[in-house]
Amino acid sequence: MIVKSFIMQENMFGSFSSLAALGFSALFGNSIAGQTPNVVFVFADEMRACDLGYMGNNDVLTPNIDRLASQSVIFSNAISVCPVSSPYRGSLLTGRYPLNTGVFVNDVLLDPETLTMPKIFKASGYETAYIGKWHLDGHGRSSLIPEERRHGFDYWKVLECTHDYYNSYYWDNNDEKKKWEGYDAYAQTEDAAGYISSRKGNKKPFLLFLSWGPPHTPFNKAPGNLMRFYQEKDLTIRKNVPEELKDRAHNDLVGYYAHITALDSCIGILQDAINDAGLEENTIFIFTSDHGAMIRSHGYNNKQRHYEESIHVPLLIKYPAISGNKGRNTDMLIGTPDLMPTILGLCSLPVPRSVEGYDRSATVRGRAKDRTDAVLIACYHPFGQYTRNIGGKEFRGVRTKQYTYVKDLDGPWMLFDNLNDPYQMNNLVDDPSTRKIRKGLEKDLRAILERTNDEFLKGEEYIKKWGYITDETGTVPYTR
Repeated sequence: MIVKSFIMQENMFGSFSSLAALGFSALFGNSIAGQTPNVVFVFADEMRACDLGYMGNNDVLTPNIDRLASQSVIFSNAISVCPVSSPYRGSLLTGRYPLNTGVFVNDVLLDPETLTMPKIFKASGYETAYIGKWHLDGHGRSSLIPEERRHGFDYWKVLECTHDYYNSYYWDNNDEKKKWEGYDAYAQTEDAAGYISSRKGNKKPFLLFLSWGPPHTPFNKAPGNLMRFYQEKDLTIRKNVPEELKDRAHNDLVGYYAHITALDSCIGILQDAINDAGLEENTIFIFTSDHGAMIRSHGYNNKQRHYEESIHVPLLIKYPAISGNKGRNTDMLIGTPDLMPTILGLCSLPVPRSVEGYDRSATVRGRAKDRTDAVLIACYHPFGQYTRNIGGKEFRGVRTKQYTYVKDLDGPWMLFDNLNDPYQMNNLVDDPSTRKIRKGLEKDLRAILERTNDEFLKGEEYIKKWGYITDETGTVPYTR
């Protein structure tokens, strides 16, 4: 069924049409002499890049992530194109932009017939597994997700969405509803480690996704011992947090950092499991987050905004087979749609023509120069925690290595020089001296919008196009 769907979709998009008849032995044979690499993709929810030790944060304790960074390619410019949960996830699995998957708001369905990463890996001989938060089914946040809507994942311990970290349920392969014991990220990590351990001696490659709910709110649901640890610390508040909100920001950071340190211990468990199973050399390990969090910066909470705190995420790729255990930094820009083709490229698997992101694997391997000028940042339809009544609006913009440029429907809105103004406190959009810079960034933005067929319309136009029903806030209602 998956193979049939794959061929039908690829013919539809015009990719591999002349090769499909050769069968998958020709199309998806072993891509590398010897073993094909395993892939372990681990991502947090709402973890911003600035809150990790290797990124220069001296307050938060992340020794395992920092050690991982020392052995990985560190992407210092990884950007969440549409910084909110479901749009990120849809883009991650398809390599396409949220507007073109239809998943540009939360709690809608990613079409089960869509060509996705796990389908490609499964068709090429991989075993596939997903553990944790899904948020792509659109049938209620606690409902069973049947096999036909799992996009090719075989091993399955998943709930659509919850952030009730000590009362967290999941559905397993037998369609039985079960509960993670204790703090769910710990339990999910132990399950993932068990899956990895079971691969010892198994020559068949695997693709494993582990999706944590933390450090997303509620911050007061982090492990108590870690909460107490950070309550006793004098935490640094970002310079763009208004004075009257600094106490609230401090209180938020206590739980936020506690969640992050809890997840850091999980990274250590996963690394140990890979090493103990003898899989380190041939395993690509990726750590990232779906988006960031404002935590009172510029006076805001949550995400979906164009600021660095919302769009800038951590991204580490460790692959000892190509780089040993020597870490290196790259300032290459990489956006959400680029992740799927880059992972396929690292595994020497073909990238379908339906994919809109770019394969950066040659640059990761050190075989090509970085030629990326800009990546898109967007809000296609304000909703949820970014509604119109609190200033939410449609926007499109670009993030370059130096600048963030954003337009709303009325025209240019924001321009920040991130190198000279890292806290984005000086909007240069009306500064006459930036006219030439704005012109160049506008050209970059127009090129991306044209390539992705984005007309930059009012959000309600896209809601109508996809047939979604929203409430008075513009949010697609969901059931628990």
